[in-house]
Amino acid sequence: MSSKFPKFVTKRLDIRVAVANDSEMLRQYYVRNQMHLTPWEPIRSDAYYTLRWWQLRIKQIHAEFDDASAVNFIAMTPDKSEIVAVANFSNIIQGVFKSCYLGYSIAKCYEGQGLMVEFLQRCLEFMFENVGLNRVMANYIPENERSGALLQRLGFEREGYARKYLKIAGSWQDHILTALLKEDWLARERTEQSGNKL
Repeated sequence: MSSKFPKFVTKRLDIRVAVANDSEMLRQYYVRNQMHLTPWEPIRSDAYYTLRWWQLRIKQIHAEFDDASAVNFIAMTPDKSEIVAVANFSNIIQGVFKSCYLGYSIAKCYEGQGLMVEFLQRCLEFMFENVGLNRVMANYIPENERSGALLQRLGFEREGYARKYLKIAGSWQDHILTALLKEDWLARERTEQSGNKL
């Protein structure tokens, strides 16, 4: 794996940018979770579930990392045998904006264990501290209460409601718009660290 890509280890996860050897593991993640993810994602072609598609996608992920337009993370089990979740920080704009969009998913079998919080906390730290962002935006379908609760737990605040915002599962879906600012993230980090010392 190239040393240019970030990688982290948490209590229960091995986190990094996917490399060429991960293409089959990524394909398996999406094949196994196809029914689980279908209500929350665009309609996928049959090609999406092929090894060739993921081999090309990983090349694209590296190109996006190189031109600083996106950072795409995978979270794996400690033995690196299976992908637990993915997180994509896309449409990164620097300059006076310094913001991006966050999209994510977790395998059905790993839901409800607090793994997404563990995963995204570490990724957000990298995006704020190393990429230098001021704002990370994440939007979710109102019916996806689990996603809303996750974002709230991470400190994202609701900023609006967009009608027919994205075409998901074949139809235009309303979305709740949320964002996390670096200053709010830093304040939460300080509060948590102070609590841990007590």
